[in-house]
Amino acid sequence: MTKPRIIIIGFGNVGRGFAKVLNMKYNLIVEKFGVSPRVVAIVDSRGAAINPRGLDLEKALYIKKSEKTVAFYPGYGKLSVTGLEVLDKVDAEILVEATPTNIVDGEPGLSFMLEAMRTGRHVITANKGPLAVAFYKLSEESKKHDVQLKFDATVGGGTPVISLAKHCLSGNQIVSIRGVLNATTNFILTKMSENHCSIEEAVKEAKEKGICEMDPTYDLNGTDTACKMVILANALLERRVTYKDLPEVDGIEKITVEDLKEARKKGCTIKLVGLADEKRLLVEPMLVPFNDKICVDNTLNAVEFKTDLAKEIVIMGHGAGPIETASKMLNDMIEIFKSQTNR
Repeated sequence: MTKPRIIIIGFGNVGRGFAKVLNMKYNLIVEKFGVSPRVVAIVDSRGAAINPRGLDLEKALYIKKSEKTVAFYPGYGKLSVTGLEVLDKVDAEILVEATPTNIVDGEPGLSFMLEAMRTGRHVITANKGPLAVAFYKLSEESKKHDVQLKFDATVGGGTPVISLAKHCLSGNQIVSIRGVLNATTNFILTKMSENHCSIEEAVKEAKEKGICEMDPTYDLNGTDTACKMVILANALLERRVTYKDLPEVDGIEKITVEDLKEARKKGCTIKLVGLADEKRLLVEPMLVPFNDKICVDNTLNAVEFKTDLAKEIVIMGHGAGPIETASKMLNDMIEIFKSQTNR
């Protein structure tokens, strides 16, 4: 039985979510795939916990919750240790990169991912920033060093948008991509429409339910959706674009209850929609008919692929939540295990 070693860098909602789902599914992974993965290091903003024999994930999660850092993990915690230091000193086959999104330069996640690949590690990430600013640099490094770069969790929360397109539509040419890809704004617009409330009231409810971050700026101004569309355009349309190539990104900050009422009179609602094809790449609020297949509510995501052979394919599913996102990171990890077994 193989025992791949894993480093987790970033232990916020997504990193902890990955630790939880790995713990939940550990026995299944062992029984079904003959693999016994070990997390040998966890890094957060204040330090790290390192044990070459493997960390107890339940203990790590408890320490993080109670002490606010894994650096106080008994016997194996170290304050002020950085992610790059861990990558340099700790042997592992896989990096799970879960640091916060930075759309300016992709850091620090971009450096972690590049260093991991240059030292022969596979990378799994839910971090949109590095891929939105340096998709092809990362892709080329993974090929150069014969490692896998897995990023399905960057788009769609728990919905397998990228993997569906890559594996199930591989014989098709994808002509265009159109979708509702931000669960937070979709929830907010749904509540504004149903309850006739202001955007401020809907944001407050989203925060209370844990659907959005305490600072939802990237959601509301369209940045999050824009990053996802850049990733999709690169991964599925081979567009070679970065976040800076979007001419303009419009969010939902100016949408009012009156706008939604007027849309309803036309048999429509308003959704924050991303669109990409051979020439266009845009994100903006759009009128969407109620009978449109991407007209989903609350925290659902929906993406429509237009293809040359299969015509229109629509996928929808839950787009918010650390467990949902971590489920795709777990799937990416299993795909790496399977590919190594088949070599």
